[in-house]
Amino acid sequence: MSRIMITIFLLTCSNIFMTFAWYGHLKNMPHRSWVFAALVSWGIALFEYLIQVPANRIGREVMNVGQLKLLQEVITLSVFVPFAWIYLKEKPTLDYLWAGLCLMGAAFFVFRKQLMGS
Repeated sequence: MSRIMITIFLLTCSNIFMTFAWYGHLKNMPHRSWVFAALVSWGIALFEYLIQVPANRIGREVMNVGQLKLLQEVITLSVFVPFAWIYLKEKPTLDYLWAGLCLMGAAFFVFRKQLMGS
């Protein structure tokens, strides 16, 4: 498997953990104190970092930091929208589509040299 595909896989896994760490408590612990929710979130985030740090190190071998960060943002939106829709029961709006299109445009520009073969 290529380093780019490994990076994408690991970043996707880390984003799933991070999305649950940041937003899962909104559904699962609405009546618990924010301190308790923060401690649980930090526990989940530990696993996220154990995946995210190697993902960024592997990705840095084949991408520059701007490309790596933008890839992370594309993955974040790709994980967050289904999470918000399916898990939190929030309906996606056209704003998510526009945001996704803006990210696709940004991805084009940071990966343009690789896409155009130069």
